[in-house]
Amino acid sequence: MTDQSQRKKASKKDSQLLIRISSAERDQFIDLCDELDTSAARELRKFIRSFIKKRQSTDMHNEE
Repeated sequence: MTDQSQRKKASKKDSQLLIRISSAERDQFIDLCDELDTSAARELRKFIRSFIKKRQSTDMHNEE
């Protein structure tokens, strides 16, 4: 297996997260994503990665 195919396999999205929000919020979010030529899933993944990174750096500072 090549390095590229190994990386692709390692980053495979294999899980789902179910959230409940109001229909109005969902519709607004989807509309904004469409206007920005992005997807809701992409933006949520971006938020989750940012949130994790921020919390990890905050946790590291609290441990010192």
